[in-house]
Amino acid sequence: MSDGVFLGGGGEDYGEPQHLALNYANRHGLIAGATGTGKTVTLQILAEGFSAAGVPVFLSDVKGDLSGLAAAGSEDFKLHEAFVSRAATIGLELQYDAFPVTFWDLFGKQGHPVRTTIAEMGPLLLSRLLDLSDAQEGILNIAFRLSDEEGLPLLDLKDLRSLLVWIGENRGELSLRYGNVSTSSIGAIQRRLLVLENQGGAGFFGEPALALSDIMATDDAGRGRINILAADQLMGSPRLYATFLLWLLSELFEELPEVGDPDKPKLVFFFDEAHLLFDDAPKALVDKVEQVARLIRSKGVGVYFVTQNPGDVPEDILGQLGNRIQHALRAFTARDRRELRMAAETYRENPRFDTEAAIREVGVGEAVTSMLQKKGVPGIVERTLIRPPSSKLGPLDETARRHVIDASPVAGKYEAELDSHSAHEMLAERAAIAAKAAEEAEAREEDAEAAARDYSAGRRYSGPRVSRSSSRSKRQPAGIGEALGKAVLRELSGTTGRRLVRGILGGLFKGR
Repeated sequence: MSDGVFLGGGGEDYGEPQHLALNYANRHGLIAGATGTGKTVTLQILAEGFSAAGVPVFLSDVKGDLSGLAAAGSEDFKLHEAFVSRAATIGLELQYDAFPVTFWDLFGKQGHPVRTTIAEMGPLLLSRLLDLSDAQEGILNIAFRLSDEEGLPLLDLKDLRSLLVWIGENRGELSLRYGNVSTSSIGAIQRRLLVLENQGGAGFFGEPALALSDIMATDDAGRGRINILAADQLMGSPRLYATFLLWLLSELFEELPEVGDPDKPKLVFFFDEAHLLFDDAPKALVDKVEQVARLIRSKGVGVYFVTQNPGDVPEDILGQLGNRIQHALRAFTARDRRELRMAAETYRENPRFDTEAAIREVGVGEAVTSMLQKKGVPGIVERTLIRPPSSKLGPLDETARRHVIDASPVAGKYEAELDSHSAHEMLAERAAIAAKAAEEAEAREEDAEAAARDYSAGRRYSGPRVSRSSSRSKRQPAGIGEALGKAVLRELSGTTGRRLVRGILGGLFKGR
C-alpha cells in the first residue's frame, strides 16, 4: 500500500481518491461528526488499513461494534449490495477479510485483563481519576514521596490504603516535614478509593502489569495486531476510561525511544469519546496531554481523537491534528452554527464547494477530509465517500469472541493476578515487629515490678533484731540494690517507660 491507507473517493460530485500517507500518519488526526454519521465505520476502515500496512493499532470499542474486525465480511450481509455499489463508485475492488485482533478488558470479562500499578499511574492521573481537591492531591503526593523514601512499593489499592493509614498515624511528624496533613483529607481519599473499588476499578491496579510490547505486535503475516479495548461497560465509569487511555498514552511516551519521522508509525492510538478526557480537566492535565501529543509523534506513535465536535478538543491540541475526517455536523442552535463555522475555517479551502455547507450536508458514510501531503502541508479539503469495510460490520457473538481470546498470543499471561510483597505486607510486618517489641517492654516492666515486690518482701524479714549501727553497716550493700531497683521501677512505671513504647510504635515504619 504505497499510497498509504485508502479512505475513499467518489464520482463527479466528489474529489480525488483520498489516502492517509503512512509517513505522515504519526502527525495525529481527528475523526469528528454527529452521532450516527459514520465515525465508527471510518475508525474501522482506518484500523484495517493500518493493520494491512503492518502498523499495530489500539482502539476502544465504546458501543461494542468494532469486535467485527476479527471476522471477515460476508455476502449474506444486508448491506452487501450497497457495499459493492459504493466500491465500484470509488474504484475499489471489495474483498472481505478478517484481521488479527487482541481483545482487552479492564474488568477481565470480554478480553484479557489490563492492569497497571498505583506507582505507574502516578499522583497526577490518580488525582484526576479520584477527582481530588488540591489539598487531597497534596496528601497523595506525600504518599508517593514516602513510598520512594521508605521502599514501600505501591502496586494495588490495598497498598495505598495501608500507606494512607500510616500517614494518618504519623501526621504530626509528617506535617513538620511536608506541611499540614489533615485526617479529613486522608478520609476523603479513602472514601474515593472505596467508590472506585465498588465501580470495579480495583482490578485495574495490580500485577502482572500490561507490557507495551504486547500491544505493538504483528502477526505471522506481518499485519499489525488490532488491540480492541472493551469499553461498553467501562463507559459507566467515564473518569476511569479517560484516565486509563491517558495513562497508556503517557506510558508509550515515557518508554518508547525517539525515532524521528519513520516511514510508517510504530503504533496508531485511537482515543474515542475524546471529550471525556477534557471535560472539567484541570489545566495541569490538559497541559500534560498537549505535551504528550506534541512530542509522542517523534516516537512513532500517531494519536487520533474521535469525538462529536472538533470543539470538544482544546485548541492547542486541535492545532496538532494534521489528518482530518469530518462527518456531518448538525446546526440546530446558534451555538451549533458557530461551532460549524469554526470547524469549516480549519480546512484549506476548495474552490469547488463551500466547506461549511458540505460539512452540514454530507450523508451517512460520507465525510469532508483533509490529509497531510508532501512536507506535511494540509491537503485541500475534499468531499469523500468512505470506502466499505472488509471485515464484519457489527459485533461478534460471544462464542466467536471467546475463540479469538483463547487463540490470542497473550492467552494466559494476564488472567491470573499476582499478589506481590509490597507496601501492605511490609507495613503489616513492621506493625507485627512493633507489637512484639511493645509486648517485650511490657514483660520487662512486669518483671521489674515483681523484683521490686520480692525485694520489699525481703525487707520485712522477722529475724533477730540488731543494733542500729550494726544494721546500718550491714544494710549498705542492700541499700545500693534497693536504690537501683527503685530507680528502674520508677522509670518503667513512669513516663519514660511509656515513652519507650510510644517510641517503638512511632518509629514503626522507619526503615528496615
